[in-house]
Amino acid sequence: MRKALRLILSFLFAFLTVGLYFSNRIMYMKKKDDDFIIDREKSAGRLNTTSFEQLPKREILIASNFGYHLKAIVVEPHQTNKYMIFCHGVTENKFNSIKYMNLFLERGFNAVIYDHRRHGESGGKTTSYGYYEKFDLKAIVDWLRLDRGPDFLLGIHGESMGAATMLLYAGMIEDAADFYIADCPFSDFQEQLAYRLKTELKLPAKMLLPVADLFIKMRQKYSLKDVSPISVIDHIKKPILFIHSKEDDFILPTMTEALYEQKQGPKKLFIAENGVHAQSLNENKEDYAKVVDEFLADYVVVKDNRNKQMAGID
Repeated sequence: MRKALRLILSFLFAFLTVGLYFSNRIMYMKKKDDDFIIDREKSAGRLNTTSFEQLPKREILIASNFGYHLKAIVVEPHQTNKYMIFCHGVTENKFNSIKYMNLFLERGFNAVIYDHRRHGESGGKTTSYGYYEKFDLKAIVDWLRLDRGPDFLLGIHGESMGAATMLLYAGMIEDAADFYIADCPFSDFQEQLAYRLKTELKLPAKMLLPVADLFIKMRQKYSLKDVSPISVIDHIKKPILFIHSKEDDFILPTMTEALYEQKQGPKKLFIAENGVHAQSLNENKEDYAKVVDEFLADYVVVKDNRNKQMAGID
């Protein structure tokens, strides 16, 4: 009897230990220091602080439905109602989005960069890899729509977790933007976790993920299976440009290819030759810009011209 009790207690202890450890790793993934991100971008020549400071901009706080505020910067050098919203990846912050922002400022767009929950200057205690972040993205879009009025052209660009967040937003909440650019997203979070467990820790995902999922459900009120862009991609009718690097071994390019194949309607795929995870722009700048221009020309310029005609702008 005592031996059986000891076995039960040992099992419960192991179960609790595994559940708490892996749910903590998911909820509290170690972030990069904000100063490190700024210094890295400056050193790489992707952030010129003097030029950035000179841009006309507004710093704002947008209320999340979950009791915290999101820090955003609205950059508006152009007299236009063309806007881009940029969603950074996990462990990063809004300054990582500046390199993408600059690409679109050069193409006549204004921009919104912001910090996801638990990142940068935004509130929030945990990371949910798109589950709660998609509602925060909705808050950003809703704020911009109220600020600018209903008649504006909107694109959303996301990198990594930011791309997954964007796709979940478009697929599960509302397909509200005019176009999307998904740079190196995961197609399914459970599949991504299983891959990382196998490659990084050499651990059996089939045994550990159900335990982690149970603890996430109890502690965060969502399931890992709810974070699955590929399960909602069919709901997105607007154009999507999918981007990934061939050499990405953190989130495999096959995930983007699967999303591209399942997406119905207007779409474009660019698999960059160089760079690992989230390095497609950094390592293939000319090709990246070219494919963006082609995508905009194919799917966005027509609507932009129609909006100008309706507004009486030549």
